[in-house]
Amino acid sequence: MKYQVKVTGLGEDALAFLGEDDNNFIIIFNEDAPPELADLSVLHTKGELKEPPAVGDTLKICDKSFKITAVGYEALKTLPELGHCTIDFRGGSEPDRPGCIMVEGDELLPEDIKIGGMIEIF
Repeated sequence: MKYQVKVTGLGEDALAFLGEDDNNFIIIFNEDAPPELADLSVLHTKGELKEPPAVGDTLKICDKSFKITAVGYEALKTLPELGHCTIDFRGGSEPDRPGCIMVEGDELLPEDIKIGGMIEIF
């Protein structure tokens, strides 16, 4: 296990971009995120990043699993420091933005993300 945290809250607009064709993503952040960022984020407990996420790893959100296809250089800094990155479900071999982890797999629906569920990278 490279990373494991528990979902503790959902910001008011945390799921606003989930399932859109052009912007299918969520933002994750430690539960102590500033209020203006917490409103847009899936909040979680603090966790230790034991190894950097890499292409081919599995990212699991609650009960849905995804294959990591690209990792932005900024996500490698912000994930261990702030528990923060954008998880983009459109896949692709290049990160859409520096703070993105690109994944592919089943569709993640708003009802799939539950408080108490785990976010894991392995």
